[in-house]
Amino acid sequence: FAPVLDRIKAAAGKTRKHGADYLLYALMDLIVDNYFLVLERIGDSLDTLEDVIIQNKADQATLSSVYALKREVTFMRRMVWPLRDVLSAMLREESHLIAKSTLPFLRDLADHVNQLIETLDAYRELTTGLVEVYLSSASNRMNSVMKTLTIFSAIFMPLTFIVGIYGMNFDNMPELRTQSGYFWVLGFMAALTTGMIVYFRRRGWL
Repeated sequence: FAPVLDRIKAAAGKTRKHGADYLLYALMDLIVDNYFLVLERIGDSLDTLEDVIIQNKADQATLSSVYALKREVTFMRRMVWPLRDVLSAMLREESHLIAKSTLPFLRDLADHVNQLIETLDAYRELTTGLVEVYLSSASNRMNSVMKTLTIFSAIFMPLTFIVGIYGMNFDNMPELRTQSGYFWVLGFMAALTTGMIVYFRRRGWL
């Protein structure tokens, strides 16, 4: 409240010329102005986090920052809401304690408080949206990893099957006695792998 006290001490402005009702307005107006400064900082932080999440560079620390801002916005809204009720009561009820000349200032302050609450509501929805985008992005990354692992498993499964067959200790396996059998098997495995990779690429899986 230092700016208000300075104006009173300096006998400058309207603070010394009006009564206690205007002093109350000046104090509440200063509080609201400080809330707007905090709100601006929160908005800048949300913009930065939004860019990080959209660019797919978010990590667990990013999510923690979003939750911290969400808690701050929720706490700030709880602090501002009673001020809105107080102003509504002051404007709704006629009182000899509030001069008519002060009412326009109170109405203007009430508009600022409503604007503050609306912005806080918008920021709260934005934090919820950022969490959903982060979780969706993390799910997509996990699905991409699982798809890659599944494709590699599908490629190596027939190769493992072939190796398993020729790894069995049977006496009657004609291919083992063929001079070029080893190279035929390697060639078949290479062709099978190449064919599966080409197929997966055409289907858009790779």
